[in-house]
Amino acid sequence: MNCVLRRASVLILLQFVCFVGFSQLTLTGKVTDKAGKALPGATIAVKGTYLGTVANSNGDYKFQNLKEGDYSFVVSFLGYQSAQKEVKLNKSEQIDFTLEASAILAGEVLVAATRADFKTPVVVTNVSNEELSKRNLGQDIPMLLSITPSFVTTSDAGSGVGYTGFRIRGSDANRINVTIDGIPLNDSESHGVYWVNMPDFTSSLDDIQIQRGVGTSTSGAGAFGASINMQTQNVNAQPYSEISSSAGSFNTFKNTVKLGTGLKKGFAFDMRLSKITSDGFIDRASSNLQSAYFSAGYYGERTSIKANVIVGKEKTFQAWNGVPKVRLENDEAGMQRYADHWLFSSHDESINIETLAHMKASNSRTYNQYTYKNETDNYWQKHYRLFLTHLFANNAKFNMAFHYTQGEGYYEQFKKNDPLNKYGLAPIVIGSETIEKMDIIRRKWLDNDFYGTVFSFSKKTDFVDLVTGGGWNKYEGDHFGEIRWMKNAGDVFLGDKYYDNNGTKEEYNAYVKANVSVDSHISLYADIQLRGIDYKIKGVDDNLNADKTAFRDITQKHDFLFFNPKLGLNYEINESHRLFVSFAIANREPNRGNYIDTKDGKIPTSERLYDYELTYKFNKANFLLEANLFYMDYKDQLVLTGGVDDVGSPLMMNVDKSFRRGIELSAAANITNSFAWKGNVSLSENKINNFTEGVENWDEGGNTLTNLGETNIAFSPNVIANSIFSYNKSGFGVQLIDQYVGKQYIDNSSSNDRSLDAYTVSNMNFSYEFKPKFAESIKFNFLVNNIFDAEYESNAWVYSYITGGERFDMDGYFPQAGINFMAGVTVRF
Repeated sequence: MNCVLRRASVLILLQFVCFVGFSQLTLTGKVTDKAGKALPGATIAVKGTYLGTVANSNGDYKFQNLKEGDYSFVVSFLGYQSAQKEVKLNKSEQIDFTLEASAILAGEVLVAATRADFKTPVVVTNVSNEELSKRNLGQDIPMLLSITPSFVTTSDAGSGVGYTGFRIRGSDANRINVTIDGIPLNDSESHGVYWVNMPDFTSSLDDIQIQRGVGTSTSGAGAFGASINMQTQNVNAQPYSEISSSAGSFNTFKNTVKLGTGLKKGFAFDMRLSKITSDGFIDRASSNLQSAYFSAGYYGERTSIKANVIVGKEKTFQAWNGVPKVRLENDEAGMQRYADHWLFSSHDESINIETLAHMKASNSRTYNQYTYKNETDNYWQKHYRLFLTHLFANNAKFNMAFHYTQGEGYYEQFKKNDPLNKYGLAPIVIGSETIEKMDIIRRKWLDNDFYGTVFSFSKKTDFVDLVTGGGWNKYEGDHFGEIRWMKNAGDVFLGDKYYDNNGTKEEYNAYVKANVSVDSHISLYADIQLRGIDYKIKGVDDNLNADKTAFRDITQKHDFLFFNPKLGLNYEINESHRLFVSFAIANREPNRGNYIDTKDGKIPTSERLYDYELTYKFNKANFLLEANLFYMDYKDQLVLTGGVDDVGSPLMMNVDKSFRRGIELSAAANITNSFAWKGNVSLSENKINNFTEGVENWDEGGNTLTNLGETNIAFSPNVIANSIFSYNKSGFGVQLIDQYVGKQYIDNSSSNDRSLDAYTVSNMNFSYEFKPKFAESIKFNFLVNNIFDAEYESNAWVYSYITGGERFDMDGYFPQAGINFMAGVTVRF
């Protein structure tokens, strides 16, 4: 690792030396309002370049070392209309900007309190709607963000449609805080975000900000790897309508209709309807997704009131078990072991023979063990949000939002020859025969409600940006199972609940953030959050107790009060060089699965993270370089045990000490006016200091424990790299996108037998846009994924066991599609 860091340091130094000699002209100026009052914090950007700066406490700005040429400067400040000025620079000049108050209060206010701005010492990647739309042909949001730094994605169906997941810096999705317009999106109990419930939400987004590390204080789940902050689309001043359709491999289709009234006397209305269907790459891994977005609001000069409704409905065929490694490798002896060790769905010889024959006959990369026609996941989700925003005359603003989310759904399963006692049923006597097992169709339900409020108040002065805010949210979730059908039992048991439990969770938080300008170069940042959690579970789960006589009572209560401080320093040497350092502490409570799936009565405890970040940024007109060193020191991090629960979610356990450390390098260059490149590479070490592995021993009962010392944290590749070459001219664009993901271990044993091989995937995206007389624009997109037809797996799970004195694995790997295509057209009026 030290060698890698030395090489990275040399690379940074060489890049600096290459550009330090560029020189020449200086541009200075001042940004004020119409009354001549300075607007400190106004941003000044140069279009088509990587140059940008912020006005100081006096409203002054400066650009140095500019070459002669034509420049387009764009100045913006919250609550004011942006100003743009074209400048032909052939000598050092002073150019002042005067901004007029905006006639409407734009949507940026909704996210301002939780966003990192230019001076916030947080590692940030901003993704615009323009960037998202280049690849928005039906795949979920994680797939569209896959080329951002330290980001790794996976898809159950192998095609990016349906259930998808991601990790940032090796942290799984339930450690990543996700908000929409500042409102929490993570499920309160699982902490996860199920993007399949919000298909084509990208089409209603203005932009996404990813903060790596702890990031700034926000509502919702604790950020242990990153935060993702999404902003819904801003109001359109003019009426519009848009139709887009796309089609591609695996019978994938996406159709979207959007329209808006434009701004009329301060009022505006927008809506979107979308439908996505796909067969998936994996056998039967189909998706049928529908969604709608409605927004209505009043937008005044100082006050806005906005209401959003987001509706999603999904039906996906289950593919969460993956493909066993023995099937991927065509290992017939290994497949026979699955039958001999009763690793299929039931201890029944005919079932094992049947399922083994199905496994052997299937395609090794598309195998899906589920064959029942309605083995599906079905879920409906509705989000209702009301925003009130007011901008005061003294650069202070207030934002308050009320929200309610209602979700309801189930997944259905066919269980062949399942023991009746698993459903609390006594054996059935038919004549002289006593039946203890029967074919059963069951549904497991989740019916939940999530509601609350978030608020913020901010005040900007010449030297201080102050934000205070918080929120209160409550979740109520009912979990229950019902029998839909039993062989030879008629409708006697139809709809009976065989388990029923409830989870309630209250989460409240308050924070204060301050960014203080010491002088024109140095600013100090402090962010202090207090977060409390009250979580209760009541009822019985679907698992039997140890003596198999009754369902397991999972009633329990947990309370937490976390103090999460963050400190940072930002040093802006000049408009081309910036250095910042930060330190943050974050705490996170265990999720529902951590509590109810405990082994040996070990109750998990909360995790703590000490996050250290050091970042250097260098930018010139046609070049950008960013280098970020990070060290994430964990206390009691929850890591994989190697097992999974009955829906494929991994089981976790606390480890005393663990860490992640590394460097993230990002660069971009405008090679010509039409040709550009950008890329990033993440190099890291991810270790558990002293790991004791437990493997279930079928011979003796209990677990066999082995101390392995320092091991690698699962699903944490040491290298992640992305490269994008872009060509754009006269409405035509093409992108060549390459991603490399290094080797990943799928448990914490650091065993090569339980790992994912490194892989490289290349995609190409073609686009052409023109403006005919009858429409505002027509845009064609053609996306070729995995152009070299690489065979790779992006995710896996494993359960290890000992029998006959020998260790074996039961596992599931998730193969991704080979070369595949998507083509689309968008017409905007």
